[in-house]
Amino acid sequence: MSNFSVRPEIEDFAPYVPGMTIEQIQDMYGLSTVIKLASNENPLGTSPVVRKAIARNAARAFRYPENHSPRLAAAIARSVGVPEECILVGNGSDEIIDMLFRMKAVPGRDNVVCYGNSFAMYHMCAKLCGLEYREVPRGEDCALPLEAMAEAADGHTAMVIVTSPDNPTGLAATVDDLSLLSGTLPEDCLLVLDEAYIDFAWPPEAYTPVQAFDSFGNVVALRTFSKAYGLGGLRLGYGILPADLAARMKNARIPFTVNILAEAAGLAALEDEVFYNETLALVMRGREYFSKELPKLGCRVWPSQSNFVMFESPRDTAEVFEELLKRGIIIRPLKSFGLPRCMRVNVGTDKENETFIRALGEVLNG
Repeated sequence: MSNFSVRPEIEDFAPYVPGMTIEQIQDMYGLSTVIKLASNENPLGTSPVVRKAIARNAARAFRYPENHSPRLAAAIARSVGVPEECILVGNGSDEIIDMLFRMKAVPGRDNVVCYGNSFAMYHMCAKLCGLEYREVPRGEDCALPLEAMAEAADGHTAMVIVTSPDNPTGLAATVDDLSLLSGTLPEDCLLVLDEAYIDFAWPPEAYTPVQAFDSFGNVVALRTFSKAYGLGGLRLGYGILPADLAARMKNARIPFTVNILAEAAGLAALEDEVFYNETLALVMRGREYFSKELPKLGCRVWPSQSNFVMFESPRDTAEVFEELLKRGIIIRPLKSFGLPRCMRVNVGTDKENETFIRALGEVLNG
């Protein structure tokens, strides 16, 4: 059997481990119904308007899409209020993250700055690209350490990455804080804001600088259709970048990464304001419900601007997770984030939320 060599960085690479699927849990515990509150998916599913758009375009699946999805980029630009040349559409926002690491930073020379207990994608990309990964410890109560991140950056820092609202805590940096950080970074260093959950921040103008994008010369904002628009399975996201950077990244990317059905779905999703607004109302109602009910069960809850809450229960995390699984409820233990005492639960439907709280009460008090 051949044993082909690979780059040294790949030899001990730790893969991304996603949460368990509904089907896996059903098979494991012999359950007929499972409530999944682990992956921050849209509790309403996919918009009926979007499903119709996908069906209408299914017959075109044999055609190659138009490269860079210009129709969708134009629609996003109108929706967000930025110039079209600043939009880069990708196969999930993960593709834009990957492109930034590969195209902005120089292997063996540059570094990227992030903070601890965050999304594994950043560390994985840095290692894959041969970059130094500088991980700044979080502040007290998992606070985003923006000032320490600025101090960690130097003349070889290609990017400083902030997820806001943050995964897994739900905490968000204010526009004022981000503006201050942007102004203190070294020349040629990008401030990359992963705004996957920005739709759920309220009021949004207090948390995203995108509405004043033209006044930030070094900011990149990453957004996704996976959460508020319910398109996680189609892998669709975008970056809002300085126009010259977006143009150079388009030149160097591999072609046709956004498929024809995903583009049709994205265009329809942007038009469906009813579904979007219903999603926001449901999420904010559920978030408030969790924030009120979890402390009654003896749990510590972090304030969230996202579609999930992070909490710490009075019982062992692994035991609580396992007991909930037996009852057909999947949430996310945060050991993989380096927070072994904490768990994350995303907002479901009103009924799912109530079922979760009732089951957690049985586990903790039963």
